[in-house]
Amino acid sequence: MKRILALALALVMLCSIGIVAHAADELVDGKFAETRHITVRLFQRGDNIPEESPWADYIRKGMLEKYNVEVEFTVGGRWDDEKDLAAWLSSEQAPDVCYTYSYSTILNYADMGGMIDLAPYIDQYKDLLPNLFNLLGEDNVYWDKDPEKGTLWALETRLVNNARINTFIRKDWLDKLNLTMPTNKAEFEERLIAFRDNAELLLGEDAAKMVPYSTSYDIGWRNNNLTVSFVPDDITDEELYIRGYDDRQQFLPGAKEAMRLLNKWYNEKLVWQDFALYGSGDTTEDDNLKAGFVGSFQHNYDYPFRNGEDSIDQNLKRNVGPEAEFVAVDCFENDAGLHRKYLGSTVDRKVCFPATNDEVLASLLYLDFISDPETIKFLQVGPEGITHDRDENGAYVKKTLDSADPYYQASLNNIDFTMTCNGLYLGEYTDASFGYSLAPVDPALVADAYAIAMNDGRVPAHYIMPAIEAEVGIGTTLNDERNSFLGRAVTASVEDFDRIYDEGVANYMSIGGQAIMEERAEKIEAETGYKFAE
Repeated sequence: MKRILALALALVMLCSIGIVAHAADELVDGKFAETRHITVRLFQRGDNIPEESPWADYIRKGMLEKYNVEVEFTVGGRWDDEKDLAAWLSSEQAPDVCYTYSYSTILNYADMGGMIDLAPYIDQYKDLLPNLFNLLGEDNVYWDKDPEKGTLWALETRLVNNARINTFIRKDWLDKLNLTMPTNKAEFEERLIAFRDNAELLLGEDAAKMVPYSTSYDIGWRNNNLTVSFVPDDITDEELYIRGYDDRQQFLPGAKEAMRLLNKWYNEKLVWQDFALYGSGDTTEDDNLKAGFVGSFQHNYDYPFRNGEDSIDQNLKRNVGPEAEFVAVDCFENDAGLHRKYLGSTVDRKVCFPATNDEVLASLLYLDFISDPETIKFLQVGPEGITHDRDENGAYVKKTLDSADPYYQASLNNIDFTMTCNGLYLGEYTDASFGYSLAPVDPALVADAYAIAMNDGRVPAHYIMPAIEAEVGIGTTLNDERNSFLGRAVTASVEDFDRIYDEGVANYMSIGGQAIMEERAEKIEAETGYKFAE
């Protein structure tokens, strides 16, 4: 660790010298007089080669023409986000411009001198970054700025659409059993029991493959509506902040009872019995959904409709029949009778510059280029007539492309390329185009799913706080431990649930969770006077 720190500090000194020298070269008509070269992180999903796509070509051509900056993409797997970034930073091979969902990884390397403090550069070059500031706003740009030290290790990119989780159920199964849409937890459980008890009617010779309710190893995310329905509705924003370091919300009051109910369902064979066997990136669960073996699940608000012809929706229709479909339902009520969802704030991925970056201005101009509304529009919908058509009301109607098509988008709305923007962003035509963004799915299904995901939504308050030191470098460890003990608790016998769950929480807290909560409690009390009573 000391060796890495020494190397990182040396890099910072060298980079500082280099940055000053480069900054001294003025832009001529908005371009560098001499060609610059930067490397940029790019997520890869599946077997596609994103760096050889028309989207990558568009960015490379645009940056060279506008700023005389050559862009080289460094590709890594989406689901290896934190591991890849940590490996690159440790070996001093990180791309100049990085994005990640893990702020704790950024803080960890910032503490070792491995990150550039963006604050002085953002202030110095603000006038050259109009698109970046227009898209993100002052709040997102300075979201992570330490109020005491003034450091800014990352920019929070813009989450345009902050819907998170929906519950989906097979409408054709309900129709076949003469059942209505569930409106509360009790009715939802009754529908799962009906699916289980009518497996032969619903699946015929595949009855043994019946899965009334499917989930995955990521129990917190995949059962979020269930969890939040057990949280007291009068919980304060301060308590949400203190406990909110876990974005799966598994340490809010009431979460244990949600897991107890899931454990009950598991033991009654209402939940996929093999869910704990399959980890990140495995396709077994999606294959079950596409084949028509699953009655219900919770996931990202639009999950069944993603990926065009390879979506769950389209595969289900091909494999079962045109009447087969998952629809969103709102049936998890809390103690106030609301179908509460904790929505995301305006922030999404975090953009950082490693200390090895000696082209800070060129890197910032890259962020401004991909934040230009015209750039975002092209990256999201592509060229007219090839990737989309225009409706009579101006809406962008996306075409369905095969995964072998060079314009195929491996991520929804091409977010792997629109680094600073997550969500459809088409100016005045955004709302009209929203339902068409997941072709060939019925636009009404998409619109209904979005409305349900936003119903009774609450965005927890954001507090500008100094960095939580207890969170540095521990995020991945805690997430893995949370997933592990929840998996053990849900699959335990009903009699063993309390013991296994409580032991899991105790261990989680002992390896860092408790320290994070205590530090957050101290800082929120200093800021607002709120006293946390655990």
